Amino acid sequence: MKEQLEKIEIEALEQISLATDLKHLNELRVTYLGKKSTIQSLMPMMGKLPSEERAAFGQLINGVKTRIMTKVEEKQKELEALELQRKLEKETIDVTLPGKDFRAKSFHPISIIVDEITNICLGMGYQVEEGPEVESDYYNFEMLNLPKDHPAREMQDTFYINENTLLRTHTSPVQVRTLLKHNGVGPLKIICPGKVYRRDDDDATHSHQFYQIEGLVVDKNVTMADLKGTLSILAKKMFGEKREIKFRSSYFPFTEPSVEVDVSCYACDGKGCSICKGTGWIEILGAGMVHPNVLKMSGFDPNVYQGFAFGIGVERIAILRYGIDDIRYFYTNDLRFLNQFSKER
Repeated sequence: MKEQLEKIEIEALEQISLATDLKHLNELRVTYLGKKSTIQSLMPMMGKLPSEERAAFGQLINGVKTRIMTKVEEKQKELEALELQRKLEKETIDVTLPGKDFRAKSFHPISIIVDEITNICLGMGYQVEEGPEVESDYYNFEMLNLPKDHPAREMQDTFYINENTLLRTHTSPVQVRTLLKHNGVGPLKIICPGKVYRRDDDDATHSHQFYQIEGLVVDKNVTMADLKGTLSILAKKMFGEKREIKFRSSYFPFTEPSVEVDVSCYACDGKGCSICKGTGWIEILGAGMVHPNVLKMSGFDPNVYQGFAFGIGVERIAILRYGIDDIRYFYTNDLRFLNQFSKER
């Protein structure tokens, strides 16, 4: 058996030294050291030997196994080093070549306006709130003083998934959800940016989807003066420090009183031009004081708390800011259009 073990050892060491890859080496390890190897098959013979020879036989087998395992480990390190070297040679990088330009090529104009308005409002102490685009009729209309069959719903005809589920027509449901979370206790000061949907023809000035940013402030002793001061700051930050705003009476079911907000024309300083259609003013958003019914339904006492809200159409601001003549450009993914905004940030 000693001669047989020596023969196995010589053969194993030779085969291991000739291994060309890690897979081949592992196969040799299993062949010579595995449970079904020749060495392992000799172990039961130990019991047939005289007791005084068993220890020497055990030492002999263990010595052969140890030397083979040592050779396997040495060869493994050698093959791993060779494999790494081949990989490095294959993936050699020419450091003299110019690097890739990973800078953002351009930002979408809608993203630019959303971020700008958001940053302005954050500077005034607002928090950002978001909500689902697939909304319930309850939050989208009823909680905003628009009960079923209310005629004002026609202005916000939208896409219904079923009788009580729809694509939201404004981000006002986010305001309602936030009011409810406050359990009738103010103050709160939030903006709600996001995509909204309305059933409309797609043409140069209309789209079935667009972006809104709505603002809401609820606290004690809030007045229209607070609303006008807030929107004046917003207009100056967006269109220039010389801009002024004015209110025109309007109607929204969820605010009372309601106003349309105009800003003095940035192109002609209010003198009258083609952009403002000779009036000197440009309509930019709708606003008003939160209707007492909306406060009541959200758990607030209108005798204690008052609030104001405003809604900005992001595409409208972008159209005015950049002189864009077709709202559909925002959604056609035309790089010729988008690359014009590469220097906006």
